[in-house]
Amino acid sequence: MQPPRLDAPVPDDGHGPEGTAAERVGPRAAGLPWWANPRVGLVVVIAVLVLGFSSARPAFLDVELTLVPLQRDIAVFAVVGLAQLAALSLGHMNLAVGRMAALAAFSAGLCYDRFGAPLVVGLVVALVVGALVGALAGGIITATGVNSFVVTLALDFGLLGVVALLYDRFAGGVAFSVRPPGLDALRSDTFSDYCAGSVCGPPVPLLVPFALVALLAVGLFFGRTRQGREILMTGSSPRAARASGIPVGRRIVTAHALSGLLAGLAGFMLATANGAFSASIGESFLLPSFLAPVLGGTLLAGGAVSAFGTVLGATLTSVIQKGLNLLQFEADALQIFIGVVLVVALSLDRIRQVLAERRGVRP
Repeated sequence: MQPPRLDAPVPDDGHGPEGTAAERVGPRAAGLPWWANPRVGLVVVIAVLVLGFSSARPAFLDVELTLVPLQRDIAVFAVVGLAQLAALSLGHMNLAVGRMAALAAFSAGLCYDRFGAPLVVGLVVALVVGALVGALAGGIITATGVNSFVVTLALDFGLLGVVALLYDRFAGGVAFSVRPPGLDALRSDTFSDYCAGSVCGPPVPLLVPFALVALLAVGLFFGRTRQGREILMTGSSPRAARASGIPVGRRIVTAHALSGLLAGLAGFMLATANGAFSASIGESFLLPSFLAPVLGGTLLAGGAVSAFGTVLGATLTSVIQKGLNLLQFEADALQIFIGVVLVVALSLDRIRQVLAERRGVRP
């Protein structure tokens, strides 16, 4: 008996979301119009905002004051967005993304402070810890059938206490003070600081390649690997995925482990950028983690993701924050503005789904 094909049609009983036209359409269906592509809109909006902010405050284009810190912010929030994207690929949420980052950063800081570990060892430990916590969340969701919202919310509260207790026990309630060789350079240097003869590199922070590697890895995972495609199929229709022979439970664990791993990377990057491994790492991650992928075209319902769009969404969010800070907006007003952006993003997400169903394709 031959195993079921991944592309084999699943009988439609007309009940539930599995029977929608968006899932029955063939590969030759017409695509969405270019103006409905969120990536195009993001590029235009980012360009307009950069032009507007630089006109209002010429300091927005200052390399050392604005552009280099802005690139660090984009790199961190892009990885945070990719962490949430991994969960959204299933139609799930990871509300513990910030606490996973905090625990991973603590693990790296502990390695540096207590064991004198090299820089790369702390990074690996942070990735492993993040992946294990994410896999734990996925395992609980699979074993209990409880909604990911509830599981990760409970995990977030639990990790909040765990991280605080760990810092009290091992760091006296403050940040770790020991910095491994290379951390300060990774924090503050750019490629322009390293010259080959008379040729210098661009003013790009050394943290940016971490985000580029994460972008490439996530894009290849969901676009080129069997596991990535099976996760997307699971997010699109768990019933159809099971009928096709996909191990849905294992794919849920894999997606959440990937989410935790990327959260751990984001925590390490933020701790490096701040120059301190403290309990406050990840406190501001939750809202940007949703803004970046949703603005970039990832569906909240699952089944469709955009790694490149997530980076564009993170860029837009960071540009808005940096620009409004230069315009001396108060923190409360800034939070209101970001909240409005999220509401608009969620509305656009729904509009894309409606357009896709009307045209018989997936956005």
